[in-house]
Amino acid sequence: MTNDCDVLIVGGGLVGSSLACALDAIGLRALLVEAAPARRLERRWDERHFVLTRTSIEALDRLGVWPLARHEAEPVRAVNVTGVGDFGSVRLSATEHGLEAFGATLPARVLGEALAARVAALPGVRVEAGRLVGLETGDDAVHATIDADGAARTVTTRLVVGADGTDSAVRRIHGIDVERVDYGQTAIVSVLAPGRPHAGIAHERMTADGPFALLPLAGDRTGLVWAMPTAEAERHLALDDAAFLTAAQRVFGYRLGRFARAGRRQTWPLARQIATRLVAPRAVLVGNAAQTIHPVGAQGFNLGLRDAVALATRLAAAGGDPGAAELLAAHAAARASDRERTIAWTESLLRGFARTGALGRIARSAALVGLDAQAALKRDLAFALMGHRDGLDLAGLTRTEAA
Repeated sequence: MTNDCDVLIVGGGLVGSSLACALDAIGLRALLVEAAPARRLERRWDERHFVLTRTSIEALDRLGVWPLARHEAEPVRAVNVTGVGDFGSVRLSATEHGLEAFGATLPARVLGEALAARVAALPGVRVEAGRLVGLETGDDAVHATIDADGAARTVTTRLVVGADGTDSAVRRIHGIDVERVDYGQTAIVSVLAPGRPHAGIAHERMTADGPFALLPLAGDRTGLVWAMPTAEAERHLALDDAAFLTAAQRVFGYRLGRFARAGRRQTWPLARQIATRLVAPRAVLVGNAAQTIHPVGAQGFNLGLRDAVALATRLAAAGGDPGAAELLAAHAAARASDRERTIAWTESLLRGFARTGALGRIARSAALVGLDAQAALKRDLAFALMGHRDGLDLAGLTRTEAA
């Protein structure tokens, strides 16, 4: 039987495109199918900014993506966690661990453009516009039906990867259930100009209504991710810039001076959605198709990228049939610890700072002071912030040069 590709990736977003780069690096032929044309995607307005861990940066560098994006990256040299109404804080400094930075921030738009450019240069990757509408799985191959503007065609492959986001068609077709929790929150994403230099410090300011994060950006700007109840988000979205800056200042204070300007505001509804299993016959889920988590702690994309890297390195080590049942089962088992630990960490942050009243504030303050005084605990937290996870081996990713 002749296959159109070794791996069909459904979803050409950031994680799907990263996986395509990794598959090309290990010599597998990939077809990347995206509902919207790639060129339209890379120019889409998007105010999100990612905090990339050191592990993510190393992976993107090995894949030849980081050199195309690093011009707008800003190092994260320290992380400061505080709570509204609480005393104490946790301050993590990269220099305390012999590092220049824990990682870097990067605009989502820039990362998307870099991935699109890299994918376009790879000989082993094809990109097509279309929607997955059906899968017929056999013992040796999968026949996928792709619809492109009303014209359907069949693609034959050995493995289907669902990188198609929270509403994954791959997950739905395979009948994989999800565990979903609606936080009742919406994140407002924007860019603020502070009155003082940010010095490479990422601030996580916790409130009873949700986290308020300011991320260091190039040009001494800061990226805002402000989670709040959805009704409040709608009210804040309707404010003029001056009133919005006043509201943000009220929560954050004047650690960075007075906010001077606000960029365009964008909203994202927040919910946790976890697939109950990662694999099906000749199919596997990665990124938001596998798990969509709260942005507190900035781990969502990093976790999805680790999904892609772990899958590619396992395929490279195993050789042979990329859709073999035992291979996919081993991949799912290996990913369990990273997923569970990352999800548990984000949930513990949310629960810990959601407690209200005097006792809740006292408990949080004591926890902040205690954690800041414990060198071993701070090392563990710093290790997690850098994205290091047991069993993730980047050595199998061989960087190839763009044509």
